[in-house]
Amino acid sequence: MIAEAWIRARKALYRMRGHYAGQLNGVPFRLDPYHSKFWRKAAAGKWEPETFQVLDAHLGKDHDYLDIGAWIGPTVLYGAHKARRVMCFEPDPVAFRHLAWNLELNAIDNVSAFSVAISQGFGLARMASFGGEAGDSMSSLLNDGDHGSDVMTIGWQDFAAKADLSRVSLVKLDIEGAEFDVLPQMIPWLKEQRPALYLSTHAPFLPEETRKARMAELADLLSFYGECHPDNGAQAGFEALTTTRALTQFPTFLFK
Repeated sequence: MIAEAWIRARKALYRMRGHYAGQLNGVPFRLDPYHSKFWRKAAAGKWEPETFQVLDAHLGKDHDYLDIGAWIGPTVLYGAHKARRVMCFEPDPVAFRHLAWNLELNAIDNVSAFSVAISQGFGLARMASFGGEAGDSMSSLLNDGDHGSDVMTIGWQDFAAKADLSRVSLVKLDIEGAEFDVLPQMIPWLKEQRPALYLSTHAPFLPEETRKARMAELADLLSFYGECHPDNGAQAGFEALTTTRALTQFPTFLFK
């Protein structure tokens, strides 16, 4: 009971102050107080240290970063520190509200944040979280449950035709299963530009009988890249996309 009371008091203090003072991979930031538990985990280096290694390796002040599926902004904030410019997408309205808050708390001016989903084209779509709570990082266009919300969508080609993507050196794509529909649209640009691609896959959100074929399709589409590195440090190779782990879990792969 004492521990719970202390936690509640600490959260109240953060909210009264208006921010949580934390850090991401050693870089200090002011962070929204409503996700203080997550920010503490990230500050302790317990949230995706391999992701920060990828950002460090592929971003610089002469290059831009494209973050599709930004959530509340941990990779956007750190990417803005490393890159010349960041363009990011987060369609979940609850997550986007906190993303915008985190950018404002840090007076970051080199980020263009879009509250739309990359999908099949311009329109409206229903989005809900597989975790059951809006803004919890699991919102997906594959889930149109009653607890979801309508979001605006845009096709990749429409965005790429208007945006200057010539200096993008890294693309992070983490869109909770929509990668199977979005990535094929991006292939011509990826082949031409050849940025590093940091792809999170979500095969368990697909019907079990289709998972292996859909993941094999991704492997084939991305075979123009020279290397495929799984996030668990296993041996590099495109066959990693069709392993049991890839079909039953949510791994991330670096293509370069």
